[in-house]
Amino acid sequence: MSKTNKLALLPVMLCFFAMGFVDLVGIASNYVKDDLHLTDATANVFPSLVFFWFLIFSVPTGMLMNKIGRKKTVLVSLIITLFSLLLPVFGESYGLMLVSFSLLGIGNALMQTSLNPLVATVMKGGNVASTLTFGQFVKAIASFMAPYLAMWGAQASIPAFGLGWRVLFPIYLVIGILATLLLFSTPIEEEPIEGKASSFMQCLSLLGKPIVLLSFLGIMCHVGIDVGTNTTAPKILMERLGMTLNDAAFATSLYFIFRTLGCLTGSFFLRVMNNKVFFIISVTMMALSMLGLAVGTSKTVLFIAIALVGYGNSNVFSMVFARALQSVPDKQNEVSGLMIMGLFGGTIFPLFMGFASDALGQIGAVAIMAIGVLYLFTYIPKMNHK
Repeated sequence: MSKTNKLALLPVMLCFFAMGFVDLVGIASNYVKDDLHLTDATANVFPSLVFFWFLIFSVPTGMLMNKIGRKKTVLVSLIITLFSLLLPVFGESYGLMLVSFSLLGIGNALMQTSLNPLVATVMKGGNVASTLTFGQFVKAIASFMAPYLAMWGAQASIPAFGLGWRVLFPIYLVIGILATLLLFSTPIEEEPIEGKASSFMQCLSLLGKPIVLLSFLGIMCHVGIDVGTNTTAPKILMERLGMTLNDAAFATSLYFIFRTLGCLTGSFFLRVMNNKVFFIISVTMMALSMLGLAVGTSKTVLFIAIALVGYGNSNVFSMVFARALQSVPDKQNEVSGLMIMGLFGGTIFPLFMGFASDALGQIGAVAIMAIGVLYLFTYIPKMNHK
């Protein structure tokens, strides 16, 4: 790898950290629910709204990358993200938080679609899969810091600039500004796009390929379970163990600690182990977790279940994403856009989980996530042996 590429890898990894800001929505929606006295269904609109924009913006972002290049698209996504983090500093009314989370979702849709292919540009044919997994590890650090920053801000002994739990927004804003400036000042050479860029319908027509469609659904389930656990785990602890929100917020961090561990060890396992075997182990861990979350009534069982889904779900995205990219090597920008559109699963799952938990308690939410795990079992035959 040339010296320039090594230099470019630092701002790119800082962008992965900024990509993790989106995961603050799980814990933030719990605090907003508490502050504004909302129902589960109304509070779950926040995570749903964040991921709704993936449906709208992912494929157009794939086309925008073909026009202005990958680096410029990532810069646009960072600027939108910075605006989303600035708004909650001014208050936390329902309307303001809706706008903030919408912008966070739009910025993240652009970033997820353009940053993964930018890694391929920087690596120039190096080990893209394990670099992507390492990027996911960096992203997970931002994810698991969010609940801690919110808890720290919410402690009454620290006024936290009068922001309470919202102190996490300005902290992430500063890091976001740093990522933007670093990426802007780093030269990255991009290959020009050969031939005519695909139209919107040509991108969507790739879903006609069974492996692309099944991978798209796989990513929907992965993200639905991810956002679902992130939002529901604290509620399960509050419902079954009578914990306060501040104590239960640890569940979100526990999930991300194991997801971070999963990404870190996964980048090693994916190099030395048959991908299909690793995929089977991951999905089995998730299935055991759903069982624990459905019936567990002790702290030990519930914590083990949260840890299992964190580790099991940590590499599903990288494996399914890589499988889809291999299937259509000449249309990687377009396939990237479609796969990121699958993050729309983060909208559908929390919405249904909100209704199910209002009706049946948190076991209803777990049942919805379990459907996603069952689907991932059906994806196993599609995984490569490589």
